[in-house]
Amino acid sequence: MTKKHQSKNNVIFASVILALIAFVGCEANSEKQRTAGIGTDNSANNDLKTEATKIILEGLSSSNPQVRVNAIEMAAATNNQQFMTGVQRLTKDEIVLIRFASAVAIGDAKYSAAKNDVAQLLKDNDENVRLAADYAIVMLGGSKSYSRQIRAALTGNDQQIRANAAFLLGKIGDKGVLPLLHQLIQDEASDDRVRLNAIEAIARLGDEKIYQKLWATLISAYADDRVFGIRAMGALGTSKAKDSLLTMLKDDVPEVRLVAAEQLGYLGDTEGEKIVANALTHDVSAATDQETKARIQTLAAMAIGQIRTPLLKKFLPELLKSDSQFARLAAAKAVFQCAQKNNIGR
Repeated sequence: MTKKHQSKNNVIFASVILALIAFVGCEANSEKQRTAGIGTDNSANNDLKTEATKIILEGLSSSNPQVRVNAIEMAAATNNQQFMTGVQRLTKDEIVLIRFASAVAIGDAKYSAAKNDVAQLLKDNDENVRLAADYAIVMLGGSKSYSRQIRAALTGNDQQIRANAAFLLGKIGDKGVLPLLHQLIQDEASDDRVRLNAIEAIARLGDEKIYQKLWATLISAYADDRVFGIRAMGALGTSKAKDSLLTMLKDDVPEVRLVAAEQLGYLGDTEGEKIVANALTHDVSAATDQETKARIQTLAAMAIGQIRTPLLKKFLPELLKSDSQFARLAAAKAVFQCAQKNNIGR
């Protein structure tokens, strides 16, 4: 990655999951996908769930902060009470990023049992955590005044706080903030973190005016730009955005193809099935280092959780045994996604 693009990885709050993956909401896949289970062997399914449960619980207790962050996202995606109890505990973690991620996850999962813990975070020493707590309170049915506090944060001087405020406003779903978000993009005082989160938030709110900016990222020479654009196109979710995603299945970079396959799966399209299968049977073997192998396995597992076809589900047992803890977590999440009727893994 070039120095020009290293700043994007500094968005440690709004993009805390597995390289450019944020905590996000839920939509339904096609009826065929939504009703599909992992398989027909209930005993095998239960074994997979048992292993997946163990992996997520271990992740929530990991000494590695990044692993804990990833596990928090997986827990929120499954909306499993056993996991969310662990997330609730992490609202008291000593690391700011963990407290931020926990509050966002509680809001995403609408986990009302943790409402008092979130209320305590409203007094946190770090403003980013307080913003996440505001978001969680809104999602738990609290006063709209908390949403207004997030809006107010857009006008501050701290770029990280402005970026996180844009991210959270996009997730709340109030289209009334669209003029503010467009203004952030034009504001010369906004850095890359703020602009990128504002662009994604606008896409999440369904404003098709953002399409041309997203398309520009898809034709960038930089893979991380293309990944960002793909995820934002998935959030936009229009037929035009979907057509753009289909073109990205032919990208030269395996990781970019996998993210495109995942986003198409999120939109109910299984066109990326062969891309994922090929990645796990060919691209992993061709990887020249363990980091690349782990990244491909992780992104493939995430795509399986969205596409959910019988062919791809067969890869989950092996992915649950990956050498990479991040790949195992992604596979564990996919196991629960495949067993659920609704696509809440996104």
